[in-house]
Amino acid sequence: MSASGAAPGSLASYRPALRPRVLIGDALLDGAATVHLIKDAETGNSFKVGAKEHFLIARMDGGRSLAEIGEAYAGEYGRRLADAHWQQLLALLGTKGLLAGAPAPKSAQAPAPVPEKRTLLRGTLPLVADADATTARLHRAVGFLLAPWAMVPLLALILAMEVVVLARSGELLLAVRELFGNPVLLTGTAVLLWVSTALHELAHGVVARHYGGRVAEIGLRWRLPAVIMYCTVDDYLYFGSRRHRIATAAAGAVMNLLFLLPFCALWLFAPLDSATHEAFAALLLLGSVQAFAMLVPLPPLDGYRIAGQLAGATGLAASAGAYVRLALRRAPEAAAYPRRARIAYPAYVSVTVLVLALIVAAVVAAAHHLLTA
Repeated sequence: MSASGAAPGSLASYRPALRPRVLIGDALLDGAATVHLIKDAETGNSFKVGAKEHFLIARMDGGRSLAEIGEAYAGEYGRRLADAHWQQLLALLGTKGLLAGAPAPKSAQAPAPVPEKRTLLRGTLPLVADADATTARLHRAVGFLLAPWAMVPLLALILAMEVVVLARSGELLLAVRELFGNPVLLTGTAVLLWVSTALHELAHGVVARHYGGRVAEIGLRWRLPAVIMYCTVDDYLYFGSRRHRIATAAAGAVMNLLFLLPFCALWLFAPLDSATHEAFAALLLLGSVQAFAMLVPLPPLDGYRIAGQLAGATGLAASAGAYVRLALRRAPEAAAYPRRARIAYPAYVSVTVLVLALIVAAVVAAAHHLLTA
């Protein structure tokens, strides 16, 4: 160790730098611990580190020496790192290929992707050769809608539409019942809902691209009888703003509701024949249910990703369940959780239970209305 004790003498002047594509996430709750996610965007490898390791790694920008980083660490945590600690950390980062100038070892290389075996019953099929470039073109075409001057009026229209849907839900329920008796209109409505699902996935990609993320793949996934489009978004967990991460997760459901706006206008104001009028009414209810179902805070739905960002946690469902079980048993281990966890975990469980109760109540009310209408 050097005379200052800040870093080993032979390495005190070394100025480590991470590779440009190394991404470091914000602090997240992980059970009772606080962790940071780190990802090598070139290989796709990711792992968790604790707060102290993050403090050191985040300062490896090539401009600060180990002596300077060590002094900052001593000021923050009241202790200095021994030679063995520095050597262990640098060896770990080097082994994972995260340090600039260090060769990326074979273990850090991205393995060649193994394509999923496609069968008649299940499989995936990429639709474009360069999903990121495709998303970039889509963003250039429609990205202006993400500006506040456009998004705020659109969200206001969505709110007004959902007020109408709620106020006339009885009428819409009866329209859904009638729809199932008309195979032609039922097929058309199903196609429109599928298109809405495809746009849902593309919306995730466009919004992620807007905030600097990367789209790895766009394609079709089938688990017969279901066939859906998917859009794999990389790096959104590492956006610098929590608001941007939440917006990316919520983009799909918002797109589902935006898709309904012209049909709502036609249903309310256009001179339609009775069959088409009822089909649009059914589409409004089914499409709204589709959108809000994605916001239920259970994995793997978008609502769960939003809840994780609001709570600032990774593995939220498992961590919340473990903490609540400890708290209900009044186990002493519950007291070891940080205050933020003691608030976030019960809040998540309470909100989830409330949402599920509301869903059950809505289903019961809908069934009662249909049976008595």
